[in-house]
Amino acid sequence: MEKNEVMDGSDIMKLVGNEAVFSNFVDHKFEELDIDQDGKLSVKELQPAVADIGVALGLPAQGSSPESDHIYSEVLQEFTHGKQEKVSKTEFKEVLSDILLGMAAGLKRDPIVLLRMDGEDLLEFVKSPAFEPEILSIFSEIELPDGSLKDHIIKAFEKLTVDHGMPPASDSWVMSNVVEPVVDSCIGASNEQPVSQETFLAEFKKVAESAAQRLKEQPVIVAHSENTFDGSGIRRLLSNKFELDKALDSAVKTVPKDRHGKMSKEYLRVALDLLAPSAGLPPIGAVDQMDKIIIEACKMLDADDGKMVKEEEFKKLLTEVLGSMMLQLEGNPVSVSTNSVVHEPLASASTLLQPPSNSEM
Repeated sequence: MEKNEVMDGSDIMKLVGNEAVFSNFVDHKFEELDIDQDGKLSVKELQPAVADIGVALGLPAQGSSPESDHIYSEVLQEFTHGKQEKVSKTEFKEVLSDILLGMAAGLKRDPIVLLRMDGEDLLEFVKSPAFEPEILSIFSEIELPDGSLKDHIIKAFEKLTVDHGMPPASDSWVMSNVVEPVVDSCIGASNEQPVSQETFLAEFKKVAESAAQRLKEQPVIVAHSENTFDGSGIRRLLSNKFELDKALDSAVKTVPKDRHGKMSKEYLRVALDLLAPSAGLPPIGAVDQMDKIIIEACKMLDADDGKMVKEEEFKKLLTEVLGSMMLQLEGNPVSVSTNSVVHEPLASASTLLQPPSNSEM
């Protein structure tokens, strides 16, 4: 069976909680990043730290998924407080500690499991009685009237999941290093048109066995997380007046006002996005089903008419949208699982969470 390692934030808590180790760590990290040695870090000098934090958390590389990119930009915002100014070492330490603790809390809530896919599970699936019915059902979903056998087989690989022992073929690395080479080597120039079930099943089996062999030679690590949004995070926030007021104040702070102190309802979604972490919700744009629920809630409350309203009214609307989302989620929770391929072995991928070695102490 594949080896699983769970990232639940406890390593991060240990690092931040040990004052001596953490200070020492911040000193080293700061020197490493402060290229011009002026004792301050510019936004440009901070970029590698942000990328490093991401890798340490098992996030996909910057630019590869909207969900993680959102986290990257938030981390930078935190460092620079939204201003494009340089950061001193003290600020760097405070913010880094805040970010790491925030990440640890997030990981405790939604741990990321690292799956090492070495072909064993895939082989087990191919040999199991479930293989034939599942693959035939996948075959019947594929709509490629003019597709070759090869097209059909690649399409079928895209439908396999980590439960089948297959890393996501939507990842370009997996596609070009695992799927395409094994399909090319196993399938001759079969031009059978249309592709029959029998041929497909027999050929797919060969290719899947070959893919399992390839994974055995070079295993792929997949960061897997599962979330269920059932409205409980919103309920918690709404039932705590102090927390709610604090969250609303900070969300509304960023919304521009006209000279009468009114705000446009157009900014409701921006404010909702800022409230998301406090309500246990994903960032807007990260989960389609959740975005639909927001659109639905805004429609019901005429929140999309773009009118100008006073701050109190704006906050009231925000609270009502949250309440409406909560009811929808309680009646119909949304479950999301994300799988992203981690391209370097995590242990050495990041110097961020590694205390410096003793020789440097």
